[in-house]
Amino acid sequence: MASNGDKTGTFLGIPYNWNRPTMQREKKTWWDPENDKFVVPRAYGWGYAFNLATFSRKK
Repeated sequence: MASNGDKTGTFLGIPYNWNRPTMQREKKTWWDPENDKFVVPRAYGWGYAFNLATFSRKK
């Protein structure tokens, strides 16, 4: 758990980020070809999002 005043961290193992959302962070959350993970922490809020760029890779 994060200390008082932190806007990012985890609670009960679930990530959160209460920093003001930006288009750059949103885009990188939903489309990040450099990240191999499909399930990633959300750019804003509590929980997880999906990195859709993982579908574009040839296996």
